Amino acid sequence: MKRLTVLLMGLIMTATSFAQTTPDNKPLVKKIEVTGTAEMEITPDEITLNITLREYLRNKNKVTITTLENQLQKAVQEAGIPKENFTIENVFGYNYDQWWRKKKTNEDFLTRKQYRLKLNRLDKVNAILAAVDDEGIESVNIASFTHSKMEEYRKQVKMNALKAAKTKAEYLLGAIDEKIGGVLEVQEFNTDHYSDVRPEMANVRMYKSAAADMAGGVPDSNIDFKTIKIRAEIRAVFGIK
Repeated sequence: MKRLTVLLMGLIMTATSFAQTTPDNKPLVKKIEVTGTAEMEITPDEITLNITLREYLRNKNKVTITTLENQLQKAVQEAGIPKENFTIENVFGYNYDQWWRKKKTNEDFLTRKQYRLKLNRLDKVNAILAAVDDEGIESVNIASFTHSKMEEYRKQVKMNALKAAKTKAEYLLGAIDEKIGGVLEVQEFNTDHYSDVRPEMANVRMYKSAAADMAGGVPDSNIDFKTIKIRAEIRAVFGIK
């Protein structure tokens, strides 16, 4: 009988010891795991525009790329855009409907030039393009857009996501009269696929109207560019006091 009692006590002590330790013999830690998210929308202040000009024939006379380029350059200058924000991106050339002839004339070869224009806003675009010969504008598209303080905003959104995780842990534990302890683990999920900075590939042809010319030019646009949405997601593990 005495031997049986000792054996039962040994089993109880073993079970109690197992409940208070983890498989690697470390003390069991009470913890809560949550996910916090945060978002921010900002208006881009760095917009890159690609403008392609092309030579063309008017009454069998060539309108040269030099003429078109001078028109565009003057319009950019009058819009108050810094000179360094207006650059040549690429140059192309092609023979116009004369490929079967051995002898080419100056009018047979037509040039195209692509320019890169960096802007803070798109409000001046209408006036700039309206100052260029309509037939000389082949295409206009937005190559990219972002914000000059993008990294700063991303950091802020990540911090907000971690704060949101802490707040979530606090109110969840409060529902069962428990209190949050220190943070045990933090993991940032990758959100760098950024739908926020994908360019909108829009092919735009601009035409001046007689009414606009009579009014002294094309008015500036007062429509803001689409906003950029920055998102962060953080997984956090907190101890329970």
